[in-house]
Amino acid sequence: MARLKAAILISGRGSNLQSLIDACASANFPAEIVLVISNNADAFGLTRARQAGLATRVIDHRAFPDRAAFDAALDEALRTSGAELVCLAGFKRLLTADFVALWRDRMINIHPSLLPAFPGLHTHERALAAGCRFAGCTVHFVLAEMDTGPIIAQAAVAIRSDDDAITLAARVLEAEHRIYPMALRLIAEGRVSIEQGKRARITGASAPAATLTNPVVSNDSLAPP
Repeated sequence: MARLKAAILISGRGSNLQSLIDACASANFPAEIVLVISNNADAFGLTRARQAGLATRVIDHRAFPDRAAFDAALDEALRTSGAELVCLAGFKRLLTADFVALWRDRMINIHPSLLPAFPGLHTHERALAAGCRFAGCTVHFVLAEMDTGPIIAQAAVAIRSDDDAITLAARVLEAEHRIYPMALRLIAEGRVSIEQGKRARITGASAPAATLTNPVVSNDSLAPP
């Protein structure tokens, strides 16, 4: 069976890109990366891609008069590469509604929160300020509205009493590196379908039976004095 052709869009260090590169390096992984695009010529993710022997391209948003022109250049590069799926991996540009419509149900993103909670920026700071007991990350299809779209996979990370935004972000990032390749595999295997444009259904998968709680308190500490 032919491997799904994926293009990755990045703006920075590319740690999630690296997790996808590592997954696609396996001969039995059902997807391959055909192009890595960055709007930032200095992005370290481009170095990661070149070290892996992948095709790269820089499309600097500052070279275009408006977002529509930039998005048109992105679309042309993606189609020329033969990409069938677009993966946003730390891509720091808002895409126009027209671009999103062109790639509807063929573009995914990873976000560092348990959507629909905390869309946008500063997710870890906001989760801590809200007193949440869990944080996490979400892989979802992209719609024109920011950080919305059918959810493919999520991972929950317990928040510790001594966490700050840096320590929490590090553990969430580890979870991101696990679920992004998993989501790409599920799509490439044809196991993801979208119902009524709102919900992603995964065939051949199940939810964990266990219920997670935070904090964890021993029975002895709950005994009456």
